[in-house]
Amino acid sequence: MRDIILKIVKAEYVKDYVLRLTFNNAEVRLMDFEPLMDKGICKKLRDMDYFKSYTLDPFTVDWNNEIGFAPEFLYERSVLVK
Repeated sequence: MRDIILKIVKAEYVKDYVLRLTFNNAEVRLMDFEPLMDKGICKKLRDMDYFKSYTLDPFTVDWNNEIGFAPEFLYERSVLVK
């Protein structure tokens, strides 16, 4: 089990629907959001202008206070940058 509560402290657009996420445990991971865009409100992320308009709230990446994912979910689905 982790000793800290995960938070995303930095997010950078890479390409397509991929963000480089820096977590508070110092890991940098790549997250491809495209597989999440087939259901519900997440379909909004297909609009590239909307996708690129993300911000950081105190814990995670956020889109217009409409779409957000738990940092743990993003951590588990992302790939470690070596």
